[in-house]
Amino acid sequence: MLKDRKVKLFALSSNKQLAEIISQSSGLPFSVVDMIKFADGEIGLNIEESVRGHHVFVIQSTSNPANEHLMELLIFADAVKRASAKSLTVIMPYFGYSRQDRKSKSRQPITAKLVADLIQVAGIDRVISIDLHAAQIQGFFDIPIDNFPAAPLLANYFKKNITDLSDFIIVSPDHGGATRARIFANILDVPLAIIDKRRPEPNKAEVMSIIGKVSGKKCIMVDDIIDTAGTLVAGAEALLEAGATEVYAAATHPVFSLDASDRINNSVLKKVVVTDTIALSEKAKSCDKILQVSMGPLLGNSIKHIVDDKPISQIFDIIETFVVVEE
Repeated sequence: MLKDRKVKLFALSSNKQLAEIISQSSGLPFSVVDMIKFADGEIGLNIEESVRGHHVFVIQSTSNPANEHLMELLIFADAVKRASAKSLTVIMPYFGYSRQDRKSKSRQPITAKLVADLIQVAGIDRVISIDLHAAQIQGFFDIPIDNFPAAPLLANYFKKNITDLSDFIIVSPDHGGATRARIFANILDVPLAIIDKRRPEPNKAEVMSIIGKVSGKKCIMVDDIIDTAGTLVAGAEALLEAGATEVYAAATHPVFSLDASDRINNSVLKKVVVTDTIALSEKAKSCDKILQVSMGPLLGNSIKHIVDDKPISQIFDIIETFVVVEE
């Protein structure tokens, strides 16, 4: 029971460490779900206790392996609705396929919309996510969706660990991320610069120019996703060539595909601060330049606010108490 309502919390396989922090912050213990993997790769599950009449919350990012994690979620949702749960909310810190949010060429899919449709057809009643790649993805849903920003949490890390921010500047790695970077700059009360780049092909970027004065400044590059880290490293090198003295980075989702952690470790970047929307690999955890802060306390408190019918926005009034650093 939570606030006189019957509530159950489940965690699927994508991010057990974050799920533990959410459980502690919400005060809800995990209910048991038995995941089954058949010999041909099919997924099955069995919920070990009754969920009839309960408000059910499930934690699952659709990160790598995205297809497997997505199917786990859809199968779980089907099981919960067939077991007569009162409502089902998915806490999806990282929304996979979010970068396929529009057609840039003829005959391309809009996969983010397809995933939104699958989620709704499966019977999920509400989605909580962190920094959707495009805010317009919220419009793909006909159910409530909360898109929490990670900027207050990440910016608070720099406020607590850097005594003098007067010589810092926030840098957006492209025009599309300027709004996100501006929010970050406003929180730290520092100026903003933008890197003008082009993408000749996916996962490759070329820096064309830098809009703003970065000479003699310490730069913090702000983005939502770090995938292969190629764009990040190229941008950091361009900033130093333009006269910057140091370059840091802050990003919400540490996708870290291929050799991204090695690329960061061998780069000119001083520190890369990310959240735990995606579980880090052992290689990324061993990289001295990568530091992780947790979204768990914010997400745990969001459960309590939803159950108690309180505004979610109130959580951000006490965001400074939520910095949990994972070394």
